[in-house]
Amino acid sequence: MGAFAQTYPAKTVRLVVPFAPGGGTDLVGRTIATGLTASLGQTFVVENRGGAGGVIGADLVAKSPADGYTLVLGSPGSLTINPNLNPKMPYDTLRDFAPISLATMSPFLLAVHPSLPVKNVKELIAFARAHPGRLNYGSGGTGSVSHLSTEYFKALTQTDLVHVPYKGSSLSLTDTIAGHLQVMLDNLPVIQPHTRSGKLRLLGVGSTTRSALIPQAATIAEAGVPGFEATTAFGVLAPARTPLEIVNRLSQEIQRILQSAEIKERLAHQGLEAVGSTPQQYDAHIRAELAKYARIVKSAGIKLE
Repeated sequence: MGAFAQTYPAKTVRLVVPFAPGGGTDLVGRTIATGLTASLGQTFVVENRGGAGGVIGADLVAKSPADGYTLVLGSPGSLTINPNLNPKMPYDTLRDFAPISLATMSPFLLAVHPSLPVKNVKELIAFARAHPGRLNYGSGGTGSVSHLSTEYFKALTQTDLVHVPYKGSSLSLTDTIAGHLQVMLDNLPVIQPHTRSGKLRLLGVGSTTRSALIPQAATIAEAGVPGFEATTAFGVLAPARTPLEIVNRLSQEIQRILQSAEIKERLAHQGLEAVGSTPQQYDAHIRAELAKYARIVKSAGIKLE
């Protein structure tokens, strides 16, 4: 390890969380910052810079000095979705960031209103094909992960579900529970409490393998839609050209933090699965997600309003 990495960090490090305080994103950022403060002996402070689906905070970090003292908690919106929807992005995900470590993964859940006469994914597909345009699904807005993921589901299953965009998942959830919408595909923390209570019927999980957070539930892929995946991942990145020794040191520490049983349990209570990865693994994940969303946006003809 070089002298630069051995003396790092010599001052406070900012971890920019590009969303408002509170919620799962902020929890991930603060968990990592607290762990790095304890292990590296310098303060890692969370700075919330919300706006534009995470783009404002990410742009701040992309344009910061590449010295390891400004990091960002990346999300699908800022890294892989908006770059496929906005031709005027202020940064290039692959060119302007150095991936450090994938932090958490949260699978999406596919659920329906209990009044819908379907008990599993195959029955939903059959019903939707028999009644094209009759089923409505809500999302957190045009271009949200829930929107793109459901369009991906539609493309793979050749079904016609009608999109109803909302300004946030909570509003979409309310109308699905009320029966105004019939189908919802969204983050586990959003949907799981209501599938447990019986207000919604769970049909499948969006991860590629069964989730440790809900192991009894079949994946959507194994339940009838091979190749389907819908998750939300958060990870830590630095500005491009940050010294590799610093990137590797931070990655090793973040992986160690996320392997803690206490941290795993704390995150699991929020519907988040602790992951941890090498920089190379996180880079491969980002590239795969960019390509996936590019295909979805093109095939569905999605444009920002």
